[in-house]
Amino acid sequence: MTLRLFRYLAKEVLVSTAGVTLILLLVILSSRFVSYLGRATEGKMTFEFLFTILGFHIPSFVQIILPIAFFLSLLLTFGRLYIENEMSVLFSSGISKLKLAGYTLGIAGIVLSLSAGLNFWLTPTSEYHAVKAADEQGQLSTFSFLLPRRFQGDGQRTTYIDSFTPDEGWMNDVFLSDFVRENGKSIPVQMLASYAEEIKMDSKNGQNYLVFKNGVRYEGVPGTATYRVTEFDTYAMRMESAPQASITDPETRSTLSLLGSADPEDQEELQWRIALVVMIPILSIIGLSLSQVNPRQGRFFKMLPAILLMILYMALLIWGKTAIGKGKIPDYLGLWWIHGIFLFIAIGLFVQYNQMFSRKNARLPNAQSPDPQDTSLSNE
Repeated sequence: MTLRLFRYLAKEVLVSTAGVTLILLLVILSSRFVSYLGRATEGKMTFEFLFTILGFHIPSFVQIILPIAFFLSLLLTFGRLYIENEMSVLFSSGISKLKLAGYTLGIAGIVLSLSAGLNFWLTPTSEYHAVKAADEQGQLSTFSFLLPRRFQGDGQRTTYIDSFTPDEGWMNDVFLSDFVRENGKSIPVQMLASYAEEIKMDSKNGQNYLVFKNGVRYEGVPGTATYRVTEFDTYAMRMESAPQASITDPETRSTLSLLGSADPEDQEELQWRIALVVMIPILSIIGLSLSQVNPRQGRFFKMLPAILLMILYMALLIWGKTAIGKGKIPDYLGLWWIHGIFLFIAIGLFVQYNQMFSRKNARLPNAQSPDPQDTSLSNE
């Protein structure tokens, strides 16, 4: 019976956790997708990169969502069991609240293992690839983000193309507006060309050039003596590319490398990864203790104080994480003091939940209980 009960509770809680995680993840992804979509339509990233960067960021979203989803699932699942009197049946069958806490910690161990894999391995690896993909995106020229029949750019820097040839990838009917700096002044430049293509003319240095064909170039302010009009058959313009920097962000580094680092930012990231794992069993005891409700009260009666307690826990961890990075909290103290505070709260709530210190019934000092076997009657 013990194994069956654990499987039943684990199934209910874990399925609910997966559902809540999926819902919260979709909310976050929708918000990020709208933000990235705006950047893609402005020509700051390609649409392919939009889905790539979202995919790489999913583990970092899930690592924060998972403890919250597990806590909410405990409240919802156990609250439903109390409302439907299933908990009363369990307790009348000899299942104590202490044993129920053991089952809850066992389920928390499953979620903890998943969270540890996310925090210590998958998320850093995924964030590394996300930064690497962003660097590769930064190496692309502005013309890689152009959309046909749209003016794209900002202010004096504006570009327009009519269409792309399907096979060669040429840009047809190109208009380019820019400026050049001469003697400390910005001189407007406009260029019209029948078509253009981006090619690598200097293979040794990997330098890209944009080559225009059959066009005209206007430079200067119309009506001035320095205004120039240049017709050309071929015009090549060098495309500047940003140097590719090494990836050293703490979010992208492995957990083993963070363990041997004394840098405050590295310790901040390490403590944060550990905190998201350690908080799961603490939240499980808090969730178990606050899930007990009276059927007349409804399952949501204690959810508000429980959620507020969870928000306070998370807010303190975020504050402590920032304080470690700024050197305001020593490394040896880290975020453990926050876990200690909420572990004390969890124990206190569980003691109250388990009613370990029940009040003794008041009794009269000389009171004697009647003997149920004494059937003699007084004749006096």
